[in-house]
Amino acid sequence: MKIIFAGTPDFAVPTLQMLLDAGHAPCAVYTQPDRPAGRGRHALASPVKQLALRHGLPVLQPVSFKEPGAVENLQALNADLMVVVAYGLLLPQTVLDAPRLGCVNLHASLLPRWRGAAPIQRALLAGDPQTGVTLMRIELKLDAGPMLKKSVTPIGADETGGELHDRLALLGADLLRTALPDLWAEKLAGEVQQDALVTYAEKLSKQEARIDWTQPAAHLERLVRAFNPWPVAETGFQGKQLRIWRAQALPQSAHGEPGRVTVCGKTMHVATGDGMLRLDEVQLPGGKRLAVEAFLNAHQADQACLS
Repeated sequence: MKIIFAGTPDFAVPTLQMLLDAGHAPCAVYTQPDRPAGRGRHALASPVKQLALRHGLPVLQPVSFKEPGAVENLQALNADLMVVVAYGLLLPQTVLDAPRLGCVNLHASLLPRWRGAAPIQRALLAGDPQTGVTLMRIELKLDAGPMLKKSVTPIGADETGGELHDRLALLGADLLRTALPDLWAEKLAGEVQQDALVTYAEKLSKQEARIDWTQPAAHLERLVRAFNPWPVAETGFQGKQLRIWRAQALPQSAHGEPGRVTVCGKTMHVATGDGMLRLDEVQLPGGKRLAVEAFLNAHQADQACLS
């Protein structure tokens, strides 16, 4: 099978590795252009590009498919299939029509729930009991194509956005591996997505990570989990920004106004709009991530008010 692979971030790496391991080395790898990163702002290749170059695969990095020759270069590959995983560029109809078997996408949700940019975090934030990965045919409308195959997994009670991201990346690679023979034989019938079940996973913003202590503790626990490792939940503490990496809602009534801290031995409880939130791992600017016990050894927090 002659495959084009298109992907950019870490999430796409296990799928490209699976294709290599299965003997389906792509005839070309598309990924986004190198971006400035780090303190020196040096151009950094995407994780997908780094893997592709290690295996000697041809890499193409158009800024968009409106570039002169971009579509023609892809058409000239005469591919059977294009596999897309978190590529980040819109594909015009001329690209979708180029491979003999069309273009398929791995999306990190159980479509039609959570179309869009941040399905993993939105599922966690909403308290969904399960999520998964959907293999679908690509259409011009965002994440709206017919669904070919799904893999479902429960969301762990303490699972963070980063942990779920890594699990779904592997789950997606395995889903495509099992689907490849049927894709090649054209045996996968697409299931149309029901419009009434569609929800959208908007892109994450740093503003969302600011904790509103009037919200229920259960919601705030999900927010902390969903935004770990980015953008990381944060609150004001003694004039500084305190990042909260891990926390747990407690089944007890709130003590004091929302945001009020109660130190109980070596633990730090915060009153919310409904219940208490126990902070387990925190970080001050310029400091390391600390278990709350270590944090309390260095900071007086009892009866402080987080804002």
